Amino acid sequence: MPYAVFALLTLVLWIYCLVDVITCPESEVRNLPKIMWLLIVLFVPTIGSIIWLVAGRPEGARRAFSGPAAAAGYTEYDRPGRHIAQRPEDDEEFLRRCRERAEQQRREAKRQREADES
Repeated sequence: MPYAVFALLTLVLWIYCLVDVITCPESEVRNLPKIMWLLIVLFVPTIGSIIWLVAGRPEGARRAFSGPAAAAGYTEYDRPGRHIAQRPEDDEEFLRRCRERAEQQRREAKRQREADES
């Protein structure tokens, strides 16, 4: 029984570290390139996972899985680098294209319904 618990904990640690290496941004990985950490954790599961947590994982890693904007505490509309139209014409053009695309999709759906009914 104790061996089964140890094996389960080792498996959970290994999967956690694999996901952590994969989702960690390349620029934040320490000491080795990200691909090397992935290979180490993949092929040397227990020791590689522990070494990743100690030497490879970014310091103070408290990243959110929902992306860098959420980790930095920004809402979607306050996120730095978010595209905001500088001219009203840009917004009007975008909305016009959205309306055209919606109309095209409606026509296509209507055509498909008519084809299915016949």
